[in-house]
This record gives sequence, C-alpha cells and structure tokens, in this order.
Amino acid sequence: MKVGIVGLPNAGKSTLFNALTKGGAQTGDYPFTTIEPNVAIAQVPDERLAQVAETVGSSELVPATISFHDIAGLVKGASEGEGLGNRFLASIRETDAICHVVRCHADGGVPHPDGRVDPLADIETIETELMLADLEQAERRAQRVGKQAKSGDAEALAERDWLEAVREALAEARPARSVPVPEAAPAAVRNLGALTTKPVLYVANVDEGDAEPPPPVAEHAAAVGAGVVAVSARIEGELAELDAAEAEEMRESYGVEGSGLARLVRAAYDLLDLITFFTAGEGREAVARPLARSATAWEAAGEVHTEIQEAFVKAEAVGWRDLVECGGYAAARDRGLLRAEGRDYVVQDGDVITIKV
Repeated sequence: MKVGIVGLPNAGKSTLFNALTKGGAQTGDYPFTTIEPNVAIAQVPDERLAQVAETVGSSELVPATISFHDIAGLVKGASEGEGLGNRFLASIRETDAICHVVRCHADGGVPHPDGRVDPLADIETIETELMLADLEQAERRAQRVGKQAKSGDAEALAERDWLEAVREALAEARPARSVPVPEAAPAAVRNLGALTTKPVLYVANVDEGDAEPPPPVAEHAAAVGAGVVAVSARIEGELAELDAAEAEEMRESYGVEGSGLARLVRAAYDLLDLITFFTAGEGREAVARPLARSATAWEAAGEVHTEIQEAFVKAEAVGWRDLVECGGYAAARDRGLLRAEGRDYVVQDGDVITIKV
C-alpha cells in the first residue's frame, strides 16, 4: 500500500513526511535526494488491536502499516519534463493513491513559488500536470490498442473506445477516473496506468489551531469525490519530537484535538477502501491485517501466508467486539459467536479470524 505525497514546492510535503517519520514511522533504505522518493512506513492507529490482544493473551502487537512516499515538488510544465518532472511523475505512477498537500497557511516566512497563497490555484496546477501526463500516455496506448482492434478482438475494441472517451475527458480537464471502465475490458485501467485514476486525499496544510480545511478546499474535494483532512505540518513536526505527555500538553496549548498525523494515516488507509481483520492467539502475535473491502476468507488467508491460503480448509471468525465482550475464544464459541466459514465468506471489518488448514 503505497501513498505518494505530492504538491508544489514548499507546500509542506517534506515537513509532513519528516513528522510521519519521527512520529513512530520507520525510514526505508532510500536516498534522500531531490529526485528519488523517500519512504516512511507508518502504523495505522487502531485501538481494537490492543483490546483483542489483551483478551486472548497475545505476546506482541503488530499494527497494520501504510507506506508514504515523499515525492519531490512538481512544478508547472512537469508533464513536459520541467523540473525533472518526468522522473517525478513516474514515481507517482508507482503508488496506489495520491496524498496531495496543499498550502493553506499564511506563514510569510515560507515563500510560495508563485508569490501568493491560493489553494485552489495550486490544486489546479498539480492536477493539470497529472492530466497532461495522462493525455500523452493515453494517446500512446490508443495507438497500440488501435492496431489490436483491427483484428476484431472484443476486448481491444472496448479498450479502444474507452481510451477515446478518456482522451476526450482529459482534454476537457476531467480526470480519467470520471470515465467508467467497460466490462469487456477490465484490464484497461491497469494497462493505461493513468495518474488521474488513483484515489486522492487532499491534505490542507493549515495554520496552527485550525482543525478544519478551508471551505474552498473541502468543497473541491467533495465535488471530485476525494478525501480531505486538515493538518498543520509544522505543528505536527514539533509534536513528533516530544513524548506523549508533552505532545498532549502542547496540543492543548494550540487548541488542537488529537493527532493530525493519526487522522492523516487513517484517512489514507480508508482512501484505499481497506478494512482490517485480526489474527491473534495466546502467546502469539496479535496482527492487524489490511484487506480490500468485500474480499473473501480465502483472500484473507493469502494475506497471512500463501501456503496457508493453498491449504485453506475453513476460517473461524468472530467480531472483535463479541470476542472482547465474551473474554476469549472459548466463551465466544459457547455462545455461538465463533463461526466456521468457508472460502467465499466476505470478511467484515474487525473480524478476528483463525485459518484452519
């Protein structure tokens, strides 16, 4: 699960990334340069994990994680290679979702590339570059698929028509995600690899004490079906340097409720439309495992281990709250709350699952 942090130079991307790193994330073995993305693995906050672990007597907690890739600032003209834009766009293409940091604070000590603070104009600059890059990609792909379609192949014909609709949308400044994917060409999105098919989370980098994104940013996010969260990157960076008690005291002094980083990580996790299931046992690790919404028990087994998936016989499942309230697996089984499920069972968020092989 890779989330690319993008935005204009000086939007607060690296400050936010550094806050994530100091706030309990681990830095990967990537060089910190202006070209290669730096990577942080952040824990997804989930209070349910500790309760499940305590109930069954687990030895260790292993939270779900999500990786954030700090991609150097895009500039106007990036789609044409400006500012090493092609390299940066390639880095974004490798991610599963986009975390778009938008400057909304009025700190005069931080220069803006265009000499003004205008969040919607900044959003338009970045999204225009992504759409221009996608338009070029779609035109190249259309030429290749057009040749295949001449044979009369149904999938190629469907993809050709979809690409034409995508090109029209992009030319009208609409993202590729606005064009429905044809049932006859389910692989069309993957084949294109468009930047504007990725889900987007706007991170409004606000002034200290601001708990909500500015209305124009929130309204734009709602209009395009994106997520939005307000975070003061500078304040979160300072808080990440403190222990828990000091950080809480500082939050109160700023009038900030809760960790902005925790809200950001949770929002990014939800953006990918993931749920969490747990595996836990006495003396063993209690693990929070991400899973695509609507995935089956058989697919959940694959998240535990491919060999367990191959040997799948059944899954024992119980809701985390039922397990905690019962005080363990034995009582949950006695009350009929611990269920035996087959491979096609659709896993629910918060299920505690034991795969039987």
